[in-house]
Amino acid sequence: MAEGQCRDTIRFVLNDEDIALGEIPATQTLLDFLRLDQRLKGSKEGCAEGDCGACTVLVGRLSGEALVYSTATACIAFTAALDGAHVVTIEALAESGSALHPVQQAMVDHHGSQCGFCTPGIVMSLYGMWLGDDQPSQTRIETALQGNLCRCTGYSPIVRAAKAISTYGAVEIDPLNIGRAAMTERLQALRDGGRVEVGTGKYRAILPGSVDDLAAVYEANPTGTVVGGATDVGLWVTKFMRDVGPMIFTQHLEEFHRITEGDESLTLGAGATYSEALPALVRHFPQLGELLNRLGGEQVRNMGTIGGNIANGSPIGDMPPPLLALGGSIVLRKRERRRTVWLDDYFIAYGKQDREPGEFVESVTVPYLPVADRFAVYKVTKRRDEDISALCGAFRVRLDGDVVGAVRIAFGGMAATPKRARAVEAALLGQPWTEASIEAALGAFAVDYQPLSDLRASAEYRLLAAQNLLRRFFYETTGGGARLVRELA
Repeated sequence: MAEGQCRDTIRFVLNDEDIALGEIPATQTLLDFLRLDQRLKGSKEGCAEGDCGACTVLVGRLSGEALVYSTATACIAFTAALDGAHVVTIEALAESGSALHPVQQAMVDHHGSQCGFCTPGIVMSLYGMWLGDDQPSQTRIETALQGNLCRCTGYSPIVRAAKAISTYGAVEIDPLNIGRAAMTERLQALRDGGRVEVGTGKYRAILPGSVDDLAAVYEANPTGTVVGGATDVGLWVTKFMRDVGPMIFTQHLEEFHRITEGDESLTLGAGATYSEALPALVRHFPQLGELLNRLGGEQVRNMGTIGGNIANGSPIGDMPPPLLALGGSIVLRKRERRRTVWLDDYFIAYGKQDREPGEFVESVTVPYLPVADRFAVYKVTKRRDEDISALCGAFRVRLDGDVVGAVRIAFGGMAATPKRARAVEAALLGQPWTEASIEAALGAFAVDYQPLSDLRASAEYRLLAAQNLLRRFFYETTGGGARLVRELA
């Protein structure tokens, strides 16, 4: 495509069919396209918010020259965002009247289904797992199933089925693997490097040709909605019926996903998903491992972006508290101008961030922890997996001998924005790292935070939990974990 030209069709491959859509509203979900337009009824709508996994599909995208498949929830994915992708649904696994796919046969033989409503999504989650690991561990299986809810079967037969898949067939001869080279060529042929625009008015969808083009598009459409993984925006459409157009999609921009491990810091492109960023984050900050593995189900982690979690300014986003404690910063871009903003300064008030119209988060930088610093992050929820935080606290301390030389504490779910506990920090700074100092600082939480009561937790619970998390951090950093267990028993 010549420079300056604009394509007016969304092009992707659905199972083995080439799709070209010229008339498509930006707000159309992939699930509606599959069920209503294509009459592919295997993907089910259970929650319409990315929680239950009944609509799980595989989405294959080119990463460099490699074709990478990952699971996604079709109910909050937008069809227009799939330009250049390969979408695989449950219907592609086995044709009517033919032998079942190994994943399906394992589910049948191990009694992994009862009512069957959730089964297609479970099969697709296990299929995505099996393509990458045909001898999965119990932990890997449980991780793959985090985003799939089943009310009637119970997970034990599903797990047994997952362990048995490779006894029904070899992953090397799976059709997706046999056809990977051919599909890679088909998707490469769809790449033209240009901008795509379809629809009009509030239903207009724009897919910039590059990050530079994104800067130009967003400056020209400052009231538009920049959409990364759509794990938030999808709900704005399916649950809140908001007018969010025009929508500017970025998931296809490979350069927006770039991850750079520098000498002193880690830099994440704002479009990097949780799954993409997880290996580098855990390599440098192993304390983030549990948090990241509890952030939504695997489908959500495959879709949601680090930059989006920061950009929307949600007070209950899970990434801002640890990034605040780690001294993170972001680069904001407006056309050719870039400015670096510390996360401390980015969150201003509820729904308000230090971001001008037409300005977007381009990257996130996290300095590495000095060896002497101790760091931890804790997520408190009603259920362990796939749940929004009641509160999330991050703690970092450096001791000069036995005295607190530096301290950073940040929370989500405690205020109108993710916020540092500066009064608590001040109460601890320069004090000996002792139980007496911790107890003396607890009252300062009421200075820093006046949390709200809602369905997830009461204000009183949040305040007490925050205080107890500081106690926990202290015990863990001083070898008092055994005592903490005794006290909680």
